[in-house]
Amino acid sequence: MTARPKLTTGLLAVLSFLAATGPFATDMYLSSFTEIAADLGAPASSVQLTLTAFLLGIGSGQLVLGPLSDQWGRRRVLLGALAVFAVASIAMVFSPSIGVLIGLRFVQGFAGAAGVVVSRAIAVDLTEGAAAIRAISLIAMFVGLGPLVAPPIGGAISAIADWRAVLATLAGIAVVMFALAALFIPESLPSEQRNAAGLRAAIGHFSRLLRDRAFLLLMVVFSLGFGGMMAYISASPFVGQTILGMPPFLYSLAFAAGALAMITANFINAKLAGTVRATRMLVLGTVFAVLAGAAFTVLATTNTLSPAAFIVCAFTLTGGTGLIMSNASALALARARAAKGSGSALLGAGQFAVGGLASPLVGAWGEHTALPMALFVLTVAVLACVGAVIVHRTTPR
Repeated sequence: MTARPKLTTGLLAVLSFLAATGPFATDMYLSSFTEIAADLGAPASSVQLTLTAFLLGIGSGQLVLGPLSDQWGRRRVLLGALAVFAVASIAMVFSPSIGVLIGLRFVQGFAGAAGVVVSRAIAVDLTEGAAAIRAISLIAMFVGLGPLVAPPIGGAISAIADWRAVLATLAGIAVVMFALAALFIPESLPSEQRNAAGLRAAIGHFSRLLRDRAFLLLMVVFSLGFGGMMAYISASPFVGQTILGMPPFLYSLAFAAGALAMITANFINAKLAGTVRATRMLVLGTVFAVLAGAAFTVLATTNTLSPAAFIVCAFTLTGGTGLIMSNASALALARARAAKGSGSALLGAGQFAVGGLASPLVGAWGEHTALPMALFVLTVAVLACVGAVIVHRTTPR
């Protein structure tokens, strides 16, 4: 049997960077939404579709690339997909219309899904139990650096250049991701443990996991938690800049404060792994999300939302989301056993399916009200909290 590599600190750092494809590709250009709309002559709702297209791509991509990594190995799938991700990112810089940009965003998301699904599968290949929770939490903590650094970078670039320069920077990051994967990512799935039956095996794994009540419930909680955060992310440029009048760079710094909460939450979660039940931390995360959604709703309904309140609510929401996603994913993948790629794919597909719905729903009422965002966040948070409580009560100690 082929010896497996160890999950070293360096390898974990590279996996975390690759897993941050989503935050970098979504958050870096948020402050450029209004400029893209003006330059390409597109309404705000069409610009938001670039975010939806990416989320749909990254969701569907995981359903394909996750099972393929179970069959062909992690490294081969990761490198091929990241190459396409880099090419699509470069092509986006030269988009002549909003339609082309939307199409390229879908391709970018589909290929970039490998960074999410395969990195998570590699981490779980090489760990188990409390160690797996720590690894997933640390990956989530470093993924939180994406929202922390991407908006200020994007805001700073847009302050001195245009939105195409922001996308060019993102293309450079995509090339670096491919290079790091080629140099440092080993194969974590030995050939004798791969699924050789192809598509039929993948469908069988999907079917088995979706019939597993605990896995399904964890997937729903995971997806709803992400959906609430994406409602905030997709609406925040218009809420922060149009409604609250925050300039792009100040908005980017305020947005980054929320990401700091996610990093802090996952750091604490990693420290407490093995000491405090993961299901208890999952419930705590959903409670924070409910509190944020309720506060957003009250403030939006009474027209008393201020920049300070906006930042506090975002901090609470993203901190709760960090606890939700790290614990739900680790608990769910522990049940996937020999089909961790397929399990990771289902988690990611559900995550970005709900996230993809968030953007058009919160944008349907225009860019001059925060109420749709607030109601969406509150609704999914309450549903996630109910699911988390069920998981906690039915999971053996």
